[in-house]
Amino acid sequence: MRIGIIGPGALGGALARQLAKRGHQVSIANSRGPESLAALAAEIGATPVSVVDAANTGEIVIVAIPTKAVADLPRELFANVPSSVVVIDTGNYHPELRDGRIDAIERGMLDSQWVAHGLGRPVIKAFNNILAKSLLEKGVPRGTPGRIPLSVAGDSFDAKATVLRLVDDLGFDPVDSGDLDNSWRQQPGTPAYCRDLEAGALRRALAEADRSRIAEYRAEREARIRRDIASRHDESDKR
Repeated sequence: MRIGIIGPGALGGALARQLAKRGHQVSIANSRGPESLAALAAEIGATPVSVVDAANTGEIVIVAIPTKAVADLPRELFANVPSSVVVIDTGNYHPELRDGRIDAIERGMLDSQWVAHGLGRPVIKAFNNILAKSLLEKGVPRGTPGRIPLSVAGDSFDAKATVLRLVDDLGFDPVDSGDLDNSWRQQPGTPAYCRDLEAGALRRALAEADRSRIAEYRAEREARIRRDIASRHDESDKR
């Protein structure tokens, strides 16, 4: 498949690497331009392009940028992109650590609903609740015992089916987690977030999540990230 990736950072870069390895035609783009991606593209077998070209040359477009950066993408980026092109949002909203407070999300709009509104395009929520390291190292063939599942949420049956197949291709068990209104179940801090569970445990974790605790889940996750950062700094200082 032709796949454009906007934002080849840790997660987007891992996706680009794994997808290219599996024979997909991968284009990568960032805000600094194709020249800044030449070395990475050559290493993984991708094509460096502009953001506009990444959106217009794929059958799938993966948006893997910080939530706040969605507002900085070119206006009407998807205006001329065929409706058959699937757009995947991999982002997570981190108001304290990175994104600042986005009023609509703070008032209750879900992360991916806000992204879809900003893009002017329906999105499928996927790959936001796995670490880049796991994505690079833990994909295995279908039928392998203990294969890690990944949940996918979205409103379009056909678009979601495409992403579920892509999850399987990458070496993970695809789990349909419902429509986009259920995407909060895999947002930061929820029981299903970045735990590399087996399939049954993931489904239970998705079901156990409490929507009234979205802000609490997020705050707990951000606090954990801050502790991890502080711990790494302490270890570095001791060397």
